[in-house]
Amino acid sequence: MKRLFVLLCVGILVSCQSNSSESKVDEAPPIPVPTDFVEELWYKNSLIYNVDVEVFKDSDANGYGDFKGLTQELDYLKKLGVQTIWLAPFQPTPNKDDGYDVSDFYGVDAHLGTIQDFDECLRQANQRGIRVIMDLVTNHTSDQHPWFQQARQRKDSPYRSWYVWSKERPEKWDSGMVFPGVQKAVWTLDKQAGEYYYHRFYDFQPDLNMQNPAVLQEMRKIIRYWLDKGIAGFRVDAVPFLIEVANPGFDPDKPLHQFGIINQLHQYVQWHKRDAILLGEANVDPKEQEPYFGKEGQGIHTMFNFFANQHLFYALATSDTKSLKKALVDTKNIPPTSQWAHFLRNHDEIDLGRLSDEERKKVYAKFGPDSTMQLYDRGIRRRMAPMLADPRLVELAYSMLFSLPGMPVIRYGEEIGMGDDLRLQERLSVRTPMQWSAGTNAGFSDAAKLVRPVINEGPYSYSRVNVAAQRADSASLLNRVARFARLRRQCPEIGWGNWELLDTGSENVLAIRYDWQGRSLLMVHNFSAEPKSCTLNAFAKPTAALVNLLDNSTTQSGPEGTVTIPLAGYGYSWYRLKTN
Repeated sequence: MKRLFVLLCVGILVSCQSNSSESKVDEAPPIPVPTDFVEELWYKNSLIYNVDVEVFKDSDANGYGDFKGLTQELDYLKKLGVQTIWLAPFQPTPNKDDGYDVSDFYGVDAHLGTIQDFDECLRQANQRGIRVIMDLVTNHTSDQHPWFQQARQRKDSPYRSWYVWSKERPEKWDSGMVFPGVQKAVWTLDKQAGEYYYHRFYDFQPDLNMQNPAVLQEMRKIIRYWLDKGIAGFRVDAVPFLIEVANPGFDPDKPLHQFGIINQLHQYVQWHKRDAILLGEANVDPKEQEPYFGKEGQGIHTMFNFFANQHLFYALATSDTKSLKKALVDTKNIPPTSQWAHFLRNHDEIDLGRLSDEERKKVYAKFGPDSTMQLYDRGIRRRMAPMLADPRLVELAYSMLFSLPGMPVIRYGEEIGMGDDLRLQERLSVRTPMQWSAGTNAGFSDAAKLVRPVINEGPYSYSRVNVAAQRADSASLLNRVARFARLRRQCPEIGWGNWELLDTGSENVLAIRYDWQGRSLLMVHNFSAEPKSCTLNAFAKPTAALVNLLDNSTTQSGPEGTVTIPLAGYGYSWYRLKTN
């Protein structure tokens, strides 16, 4: 209830504050996100940038990116407009699953530096006003973790019950795999233990038993350790699998969930650090989203909107926005203190599993026609730029990302339009080193051998696509993304306001109106390659105007309060509504 009361106080506080330093469009300055009393709601309107430290910047020529390298590039992220860094797993690991197989939850992998390097990176980020969140991967461990090594040695080990075991192979031992076509089972015989252990993911990632109070207590210790270090929150990996009730007789395709765990985590995080957040990875149907957010927002603070993301890609592939509009409406009803996180690409495949077979075929045909571009019978393993191909469509996608109701999240390298390496296995195709310059190894490292090869040939080679070149080009994708980030900061209505879809009279055009504190925004996007025009009933009063935030032009409304907006192929416009 306290959080709801705080949100209601926003209206009183905001009208008393002003900040016109970046407003060049409207007479009134943009409404700043309030800081007094509502600091804990910072995630309502923040730009998150996902960094995989090992492939971001190498400072010591060992072939791995490291925390010192990340620290060197914090000014780059600040200039881009990043307000929060999300760190991919960086803890000690055998690295069989790109760090998601953790062998020590309380350290930093030696390839990436020391805990002191981490501390300094965090300190420098905070000095620049950048928060840092990290992956919390506690639904499983590496099979090399000391807990599992002790659990498999003898049945009376205190760690035996930290994992899920079965004396006999369960009936559904090969059902419910996260990586179908690659993964063969979810129950695997451990010869040393003499029993089968459960693993939703690869067989080297045994699942922890979340029905064991000792495991939950340990998870809280992990959370507290990193919060004490200064972490601002956690991206919680695989939330549905973290909270499922797993045992030898359960059905992996129809699991029961312990939603109370989410509430407990929320309370513990907030008690220990009131403005820390949980960002959930939960690819669930809208009908199932309520218990993840929790009543009155007492669950996951913000979740990735996988449902809208899949329909966004359908709209980008087909120019038809009907299903995207429906997906946005279907995911609209969330607690007022909660928030969606919207994204284009993440570190995994583009998951299209919630589209119909026919819809998925259309997206495959447009963006992933070759079988080498597809993965797990449900997704596409390409980066945005090569997949969308048309720079206008790429720009439209970014305009959509920054104008959707929620919090935008960008994956490293997407801001310069990096390519993919389909020669690499599975999801590694989109996890190549950051391309900083046309110099040796893309400016990523001076080492002779790299943790992963750079893209050195074709139209997305680092000699053609890199930060240095795009910094110097005012029309580059990098500078356009930075501009979207600046615009977004001037438009807190997107993160804080109420929104509605307007009737555009076209399947190709999507229009969203935001209202907050007496201010209104209108975002219009044409998903067709052909020019379109739409007439909107955007005003309650006939004497009103639209101020274009992109070029400062003004469009007057008609006598009935309507306005006609012309849009180029893949065109878009951001407007602020003004009444006389």
